[in-house]
Amino acid sequence: MFLVTLRFSANKAKAAAFMEGHNAWIQRGFDDGIFLLTGNLQPSAGGAVLAHNVSRADLESRVKDDPFVAEDVVSAEILEITPGRTDERLSFLKG
Repeated sequence: MFLVTLRFSANKAKAAAFMEGHNAWIQRGFDDGIFLLTGNLQPSAGGAVLAHNVSRADLESRVKDDPFVAEDVVSAEILEITPGRTDERLSFLKG
């Protein structure tokens, strides 16, 4: 499982120009069964994605395809998490 942080760069003002493509990128992640959750980093710092069922290499490639990343609106960091303990509602994450 992975947590991807997308922190705004100095080019944050360009976000509106690439929002449609970014939203389409998010939708593809959900449609492909990779993204479990997306949301905003507070306060107005960027976004985050919880991803699973993907290799790190494939996720890195997918993240590079995000228009926000490609156009340097955000900088991405991928954190890999190996679930140990989970609430039973999230037991599917333990693989």
